[in-house]
Amino acid sequence: MIHRYNGVMADSSNKLYTAEQVRGIDYAAIHELDIPGYTLMCRAGEAVMEAVSSRFPTAGHWLIMCGPGNNGGDGYVVARLAAQAGMQVTVCSLADPEKLRGDAAQAWLDWQATGGETASWPLPDDACFDLALDAMLGTGIDREVTGDIRQAIDYVNQLDCPRVAIDIPSGLNADTGCVMGDAVRAQHTITFVGHKRGMYTADGPDYCGSISFNDLAIPPQASKHCLDKGGRLLSVEALTTVLKPRLQNSHKGSFGHVYAVGGIKGMSGAIRLCGEAALRSGAGRVTLVTDERHADLVNLGRPELMVKAVAANGELPAIPGSDTVIAVGPGLGTAQWSKSLLLACYESQAPLVLDADGLNVLSQLSNNEGLARGNWILTPHPAEAARLLGCSVTEIQQDRVTSAQSLSAKFGAVVILKGCGTVITDTVGQYAICPLGNPGMATAGSGDVLTGVVAALLAQGHGCFDAAWVGVLVHAAAGDFAAGVHGETALIAGDIIGQLSSVWRQVGL
Repeated sequence: MIHRYNGVMADSSNKLYTAEQVRGIDYAAIHELDIPGYTLMCRAGEAVMEAVSSRFPTAGHWLIMCGPGNNGGDGYVVARLAAQAGMQVTVCSLADPEKLRGDAAQAWLDWQATGGETASWPLPDDACFDLALDAMLGTGIDREVTGDIRQAIDYVNQLDCPRVAIDIPSGLNADTGCVMGDAVRAQHTITFVGHKRGMYTADGPDYCGSISFNDLAIPPQASKHCLDKGGRLLSVEALTTVLKPRLQNSHKGSFGHVYAVGGIKGMSGAIRLCGEAALRSGAGRVTLVTDERHADLVNLGRPELMVKAVAANGELPAIPGSDTVIAVGPGLGTAQWSKSLLLACYESQAPLVLDADGLNVLSQLSNNEGLARGNWILTPHPAEAARLLGCSVTEIQQDRVTSAQSLSAKFGAVVILKGCGTVITDTVGQYAICPLGNPGMATAGSGDVLTGVVAALLAQGHGCFDAAWVGVLVHAAAGDFAAGVHGETALIAGDIIGQLSSVWRQVGL
């Protein structure tokens, strides 16, 4: 599924927040800006009505599952508005409504005042609905769901109708994107106040479905307390904030030189993919620094690539010029030849992009605690990240943002943690998440292509963090274009290279 989001990277509507930060915005809106909490709840209900009515116009019988807190209150508001709009509404409460407090209690009373009835859990197994709305749990869940809530989640997931989550699917951790035992698998989620980062990485995309956002008309000053602490949700529109048209008075030396290092015997394709992606991403020159046993063959069919052979001793050829960026790792292997090349690249003064076997060799080196280096980008997938941090893949995936930040701190690097909702972090706490891309990109060579794109951007003068997030976004968008042509199952890494030009044209470059 290709997700589309509006806005640019600098727009506050594309900012990512933790659950705690969103609660802080809520608090500021209510207690500092004097917006009544029930007013915000009613705005949320109106946003749900608008989104659901436009997406599921033929749904006549709505089931609304309401939990014990304010998320349940949102559900009662939606129930009242839906009934007033002529829908048949079944409301099921997972908690005694008489025990609700605050705004949620008011929402239930208003629902009751319109003649609305509330069914208790469990519901009949043979009940039929045209649409199910999940208002059971909000953003605060930090432990595994159990009891009636878990049974109700399973019930909703078994229904033969579309499922819509209000604010966030119940059971999904808003910060990490992990499923807390079980979660509602929604086709659509309407979220409020701020984008929750867990919705866009790990399990989040699979459980949220398509996402729409409504800020509930909360003024921007309510988020001033966390402006410097959040992340960014990337969008293609954001590319125009950092990418500018080339000057007419330019030459190939204006756009840098990528030294792509790797390709042990039997792995020449990896370094070729990396080099070709760098060319297609604007590098002025690209040299493949590769095993002498295939050096004469690796650029067949792509004569624009220069080649330097590396002998069996693994000695790195002299790096030409101050405009050179090194991309090391694609097809590098883990032999002594590989280690010699990696150390020579590490010890150079050139900006560095480290991928694939380069990361595996890094994790093998003794005392890698001391291998921190400025001006480099690491691009691990979860297994490589786990090796670098000395933990399990499960631990990496349990909190992808924190894992990437830990790698940035350990190695003094910008980090691209690949996967569903790729995370980009730096050493000062910035992070971004890419919502584009598709499962077809989980194919051999896709990471090599990303390395070439990022290295080309670095060679053209972008800083490490900008080169990283722009590269990730362009790579993902090209993958989506490629899936549109070939489908996800048939997609191969070369198809991503073939669609890079579509992305550059889309942003006018």
